Amino acid sequence: MLNKHYPFLYIAISFLLGALSVLSFAPFNYHSISLISLSGLFYIWYKLNHARWSFLSGLFFGLGLFCFGISWIYISLNFYGGMPAWLAYLSTFLFCLFLAFFIGIVGWLSSHRKSSFFLIPFIWTLFEWIRGWFLTGFPWLTMGYSQVPSSPLVGFLPVIGIYGVTFIVTFLALILSLVLRDKNKHSLLIKLSAIGFVLLSGQLLKNIEWTDRIGEPVTVSLIQGNIAQDIKWQKETISQTLNTYQALIQKTKGQIILLPETALPLLMEYIPTTFKESILRHASKEQSHILMGAIERQDTKYFNVVLNLKKDSSQVYRKSHLVPFGEFIPLKFIFQYIYTHYLNMPMNDLSRGSIHQTPMAIGNQKIAFNICYEDVFGEEIIQSLPSATLIANVSNDAWYGRSIAAYQHLQFSQARAIETGRMVIRATNTGATAIIDEHGILIETLPEFTEGVLEGSVQGFKNATPYVLLGNWPVISLCFIALLGWFVRHSKLLWILKKK
Repeated sequence: MLNKHYPFLYIAISFLLGALSVLSFAPFNYHSISLISLSGLFYIWYKLNHARWSFLSGLFFGLGLFCFGISWIYISLNFYGGMPAWLAYLSTFLFCLFLAFFIGIVGWLSSHRKSSFFLIPFIWTLFEWIRGWFLTGFPWLTMGYSQVPSSPLVGFLPVIGIYGVTFIVTFLALILSLVLRDKNKHSLLIKLSAIGFVLLSGQLLKNIEWTDRIGEPVTVSLIQGNIAQDIKWQKETISQTLNTYQALIQKTKGQIILLPETALPLLMEYIPTTFKESILRHASKEQSHILMGAIERQDTKYFNVVLNLKKDSSQVYRKSHLVPFGEFIPLKFIFQYIYTHYLNMPMNDLSRGSIHQTPMAIGNQKIAFNICYEDVFGEEIIQSLPSATLIANVSNDAWYGRSIAAYQHLQFSQARAIETGRMVIRATNTGATAIIDEHGILIETLPEFTEGVLEGSVQGFKNATPYVLLGNWPVISLCFIALLGWFVRHSKLLWILKKK
C-alpha cells in the first residue's frame, strides 16, 4: 500500500499544504485555499491510517502554516528586541513548533480508529480553542479567520463565532477529502450537495441584520504617527514624537480623536503640561474628545492604557490581556536570563487591568476599547456588549516591520466587527489604521508606514448577535459532547469484546 511506501512523501506534502494555507489569510484572502489544503491533509491522514505518521503529518502541516504565517516574530526579536540572529531564529522556530504540536495531536487522535477520522472537525476545533487560552493563548491563524471578511461562511460568524467557522471549514474539508476517494456517483452527488447547502446557508445568513443603528453618526479622526520602533523609546526623540502628534492633532476635525497604543513614550504623569494644554484647546474648539494610548503608573504597578484627556481619571481603559514575552515575562525562573542578557523589550513588566471594564461614554456613543492583540480574543471583546455601541482598537504593529502581521491583525478586527454587529475603528502607529463597518468591510484605511489622519464617520449599533449572547460555549460544548460520546461508546464496545 502507498501508506507503507511513501510516508515521508506524505509528510513533505503536508508541510507544503500548511505553507499554502497562509494564502487563505490576509493579506492574500484566497478563502478557498484553506478548504483545499485541509482536505488534502485529511486525505493524507486517511491514507496513512497510522497514529504516529498522522501526528508527524499534522506537525509538519503546522510547521508550514506557522513558519510561513508568523515568521515576522523574528523581526521583533532580532531587529527591534536586539536578540542575536541565531537565538531569534531558534526562538521563532521553537514557538512555531509548539503551535504545530496542536495540529499534530489532532492527526494522532483522528487516526486511532476508522470511526475517529470523522471526529476531525470536533477535535480540530477543540484544540484551536485550547490554543486560544493555554499559557494566555495565541489564536493567530485560527482556521476560521481564513474566511474573513467575504467568504459565504462568514455568515455563520455572528451566530457561532470564529471557532464555529473553524468547525464548518474543517467539516467541509473532511467532506472534500471523502470526495477525493468516492467512486459512487450518487454518494458523490450527496456530498457535493451538502457542501453547496452549507455555503448557500452562510450566504443567506450574511443578509441578516443582527443589530440596529442607534443615535446619530459621529465623526472620527484616527491618527497614525508612523514613529519608527527603533527610536520610539529613546529619550532623544521624545520631543520629536510630541511635536509629530501635536501637529497631527491640530489637523483633526472629528468628534472623536484617537491616537495609537502608547502613542507617547512617557508615563502619563510626565506628559508635558504645554502639550496637554495645546491639544485640549484644539479639542475645546472642535468640541472633540482626545483618546490617547499611554503608560499609567499606580504605586508600583504600570498599565497599558487608553485615556480620555478631556475627562477625569475614571475615563481610562487598562489593558487586561497582556502579550507574553512582550508585556510580561512568563515563567521568570526560566526566561529571566534571556531577557537580561539577550533581549531589550521596554515595558516588559506591566500589570493587568480588569476583564470587566465599563465602555467609555463619549457623546452619544459607548466605546468598548481593546489594545493591541486583545482583539484576537472574541470571547473577551463581547464582555463589554451589548452595552457598547462601538468598538475601538489601538495598536502598535511597528514591532513586526514591513511584514504581513499588520494585515493579519486587521483581519481579526474585521472578524470582531462581524461577530458583534458593531463598527470598529483602529488607530495604529504604522498601520493598519482603518474604519470597519458592521459587516467587516473596510470603509477607509491609511497607507502603511505613512504619517497622517484618517477622517471619517461611524455609526453606533445596539442589540446583540447570537454570538454576543452565547459566546463560544455552544460550539465547544458540542465538541466535548461528541468526543465524550465517541469515547464512551468505544470504551463500552472494547469492554464487551474483551469479555467475550
